[in-house]
Amino acid sequence: MFSCNTSTSGHSTFLLTGFPGLEASHHWVSIPINLICVVSILGNSIILFLINTDPALNEPMYSFLSMLAASDLGLCASTFPTMVRLFWLGGRELPFDLCAVQMFFIHAFTYVESGVLLAMAFDRFVAIRDPLHYASILTHSAMAKVGAAILVRAILLNLPGPILLRRLLFPQVSILSHCYCLHCDLVGLACSDTQVNSLVGLVSILLSLGFDSSLIMLSYALILQTVLSIASPGERLKALNTCVSHLCIVLIFYLPKLGLSVLHRVEKHSYPALAVLMANLHFLVPPFMNPIFYCAKSKQIRQGLLKRFQQKTVDVS
Repeated sequence: MFSCNTSTSGHSTFLLTGFPGLEASHHWVSIPINLICVVSILGNSIILFLINTDPALNEPMYSFLSMLAASDLGLCASTFPTMVRLFWLGGRELPFDLCAVQMFFIHAFTYVESGVLLAMAFDRFVAIRDPLHYASILTHSAMAKVGAAILVRAILLNLPGPILLRRLLFPQVSILSHCYCLHCDLVGLACSDTQVNSLVGLVSILLSLGFDSSLIMLSYALILQTVLSIASPGERLKALNTCVSHLCIVLIFYLPKLGLSVLHRVEKHSYPALAVLMANLHFLVPPFMNPIFYCAKSKQIRQGLLKRFQQKTVDVS
């Protein structure tokens, strides 16, 4: 980190960091990362297209899945440009304003995805606990309100972050820990008092990721209680099988985030490459794996994809 003797407010330049110790091989290291990004964009775009054009996918579960795909695309759009610029063009510099904007969108789309995962957990709970009233509870109007509430919450919780950062003093040049801007990273580089920023960041995380993960665990506890009350072993397995995809994406979303938070607070500087790897896993793996999980587990999506492919083949012929 550069000296605070020449600190400024709102006019700092931040230097992005790739993989420490592998700077000479960034082109090669970035190939799998870029492939993951491209596949993520294609996969989530296909999911969105299928759900919006196939009447057979006009169900609450798939509406929530389209929200998840949209948030994944937003997350890719927030992180991909600076990664390409760093790994392929060698561009490390990022002015304060661009860094703050990127930070806002990264955290906002992360909170949106967390909220959608909570909504999907509730969807699975209602489908298993009260299947007869499933359609009457999760109407299109209710899902639209849930989606709007998730988006508004993400915006409101993230607006104070960039605003409060402008009151802090930073060195004229600061070195970030990742190839994109994160709130905890920026606060750690400030030369002035950051207690308010840290408190706002903590409250924001508790009201989003902390709140959502707690209710997701509660939902699965209630789902398990309901499943265990089913007499038929076959019906139990069938009910649990509908939750497998969602449970997998919940784990790949929250576990890297937990590991990254621990690293930032414990020994991030002792293992910088591990911190970068955990950050990339957190932001790249969920958008990459979500379409794969749902295509693998959802017969309707596979059929919709096959039908579109067959139509295209017939048109070409």
